[in-house]
Amino acid sequence: MENNVLIFGHKNPDTDSICSSLVKERLNKKLGKENCKAVRLGKVNKETKYVLDYLKLEAPELIESVDEGQEVVMVDHNEFNQSVEGIDKAKILEVVDHHRIANFETLEPLYYTARPFGCTSTILLQEYKVNELEISKEEAILMASSIMSDTLLLKSPTTTDYDKKALEELERISGMNIKEYGLEMLKAGTDLNDFTAEELISLDAKSLDKNGTKFIIAQVNTVSIEDVLKRQEELEKAMRDEINSKGLELFVLAITDILNSNSEIIALGNKVEAVEKAFDKKLEDNRAFLEGVVSRKKQLLPNIDKNI
Repeated sequence: MENNVLIFGHKNPDTDSICSSLVKERLNKKLGKENCKAVRLGKVNKETKYVLDYLKLEAPELIESVDEGQEVVMVDHNEFNQSVEGIDKAKILEVVDHHRIANFETLEPLYYTARPFGCTSTILLQEYKVNELEISKEEAILMASSIMSDTLLLKSPTTTDYDKKALEELERISGMNIKEYGLEMLKAGTDLNDFTAEELISLDAKSLDKNGTKFIIAQVNTVSIEDVLKRQEELEKAMRDEINSKGLELFVLAITDILNSNSEIIALGNKVEAVEKAFDKKLEDNRAFLEGVVSRKKQLLPNIDKNI
């Protein structure tokens, strides 16, 4: 693999991380950069598996570390604590991302594309258009899947006009009812019954560090918050184990209702007051209901981060 430029998203990859890695590989090869390969940094979740199965695609190869000097392209993230082991010694050629920029430093110049869009694939669609590249049906579905996943069918506050226009264009290219497909994709990702509590809290978890204060904000999507809360006791035990093993000050689990666009959060740790201040709500039984809150990036993280 040392001859390939490795393309990957963040740890605990979501649909945007996996699909955007695959799209970026295809885009680069159309630009003549043949020696590149999409890989992943974690298990494929059920939502993403729905996409890959629909397109009859194999999941990218799993990697756990990179060697010093390995050439890489980072998509859908830039923070080193969310990336592969060894990223600080890798040669980062390019970043394509839609998140905040934090804890990022390189020894050499690079291509860096950052846009405050709802999804990385919206940025990649612009790269196709700038380079006047044809978009296949497969590529259109991969990008559309990413957009619908990250924006919850364009209902998340992270959604921009760019995402809306991108999805319209990708629907035309795909020739399918993309939102009908998207709803089935999202529903596939809400089947949580066969996950252990430990797996649930790590399905989509972001590790964060603010001035030495380590915390995690994790999120699971569901069509029934009540069903997930039946497992609150075991979820809290798994969260406390993570707090103790990783020296965390705070662990927040957001249980998000994708149909009604609300979340219930469970918060544990020494810094739970940051959560209460962030949303002006007192935690009861370690929980709080947050009406209209669905986005970790735009609603959960900024509010919690400034109160840490």
